[in-house]
Amino acid sequence: MSIGLSNSRIIAAYKERTKRSAELIADARKSFPSGITHDSRYLKPYGIYIEKAMGARKWDIDGNEYIDYFGGHGALMLGHNPPEVSKAVHEAYDEGTHFGANHPREVRWAQIVQELVPSAARVRFTSSGTEATHMALRLARAFTGKDKLIRYRTNFHGWHDHMTSGFSSHFDGKATPGVLPGLAEKIVLLPPGDVEATKETLERDPDIAAIILEPTGGLFGKVPVTTQFVSELRDITTKNDILLIFDEVVTGFRVSPTGFQGRHDIIPDLTTLAKILAGGLPGGAVVGREDILAALDFDAARRTDREKIQHQGTFNANPVSAAAGISTLNIVRHTNPCDIANDYGNRLRTLLNSVLKEESIPWAAYGEYSALHLFTNPDNYSIDPENFKANEYRYDQLIKQNGDVIQKLRLAMIINGVDFNGWPGAIISAAHTERELTDTASAFRESLSMLKNEQLI
Repeated sequence: MSIGLSNSRIIAAYKERTKRSAELIADARKSFPSGITHDSRYLKPYGIYIEKAMGARKWDIDGNEYIDYFGGHGALMLGHNPPEVSKAVHEAYDEGTHFGANHPREVRWAQIVQELVPSAARVRFTSSGTEATHMALRLARAFTGKDKLIRYRTNFHGWHDHMTSGFSSHFDGKATPGVLPGLAEKIVLLPPGDVEATKETLERDPDIAAIILEPTGGLFGKVPVTTQFVSELRDITTKNDILLIFDEVVTGFRVSPTGFQGRHDIIPDLTTLAKILAGGLPGGAVVGREDILAALDFDAARRTDREKIQHQGTFNANPVSAAAGISTLNIVRHTNPCDIANDYGNRLRTLLNSVLKEESIPWAAYGEYSALHLFTNPDNYSIDPENFKANEYRYDQLIKQNGDVIQKLRLAMIINGVDFNGWPGAIISAAHTERELTDTASAFRESLSMLKNEQLI
């Protein structure tokens, strides 16, 4: 039987190392629900408070150093505070943060996006990835005159009302709290990677405007799909005259400088971008075909006698985010950070699987590109960590977790100097080096030992 919260040595060690974080969470809970400002920062007994970061590492208010695998929720392809980007941001900030007018940097930013992203005939900047997927859906409905959207279970597309069901719960498509049932009914949730279910849906329902998906699979490949599946979707959507939307908020400028679509030469009608797009600052975009984005164009609306889609946004393409985006994207395309991070991902997954094999623990590290996912095997399947194939498992098997094990694993990794994501897993940057690789493997081995001592594995 596992050791509970009250007598856990892991919990005790964590509290001993993070006393100032414990003090600050007490204040935070007086201001924020659960004391946090983002759901993924929820951790029992509390999360750490970071005060500075550089490269692949960060330091909390207690002075503890961590290898960072949150990576700004995937926004920091170059790691924390890359000098060229920081310089560009400071220069832009000194010139003014908001002009309430057009500015040169927004034009150059868009031009670089168009040079890199194959589908980007036109660009509309937003302030976040959630706003980008919301705009993409509105554009698809306006362009096609249809109401419904096909999504795939476990794919995450932000938190607006059309996207709340089906990525971590409500896989039946029912509305989540606060969402109108009528909106949820316009979303058709299908099993990830299922071509036949997609075809059958399109045959019986003529009201589908578009299909949206993460092209590497749900949660950056935690529930992977094949490139062949994505290619078939391109054929199916073209044949049925509906739109294909790639959510490249995570994969854009990460899988490759040209995103998933450029790497695999599968071009969608619309693409949503954020995170790396703005170099670690707030910023997103929806890009795509000129005729679709014409719905945002004043002149096009007059020519076609159609009502224009209105779109505001106080911080759209703000000059500081634009400066960070320009600098970051220039580095991404002129050097090789994507290849560096992808190679590190391959080596980290191999190394952690070796540790699991040596420790006789039937878990597995898997993923593609610069993502690492840990399959913690709560149903105790017989698996070989070094020969694990995630696509042989259903989505509900891959996302199933033992909450106590995941919580204690994260705490143990923090105690040992590594801040893993809550998936559990890691998002890797080009700043991760051989030192981080070795230190992560050592921390992982020690953390597994701690879990064994508490009879959790």
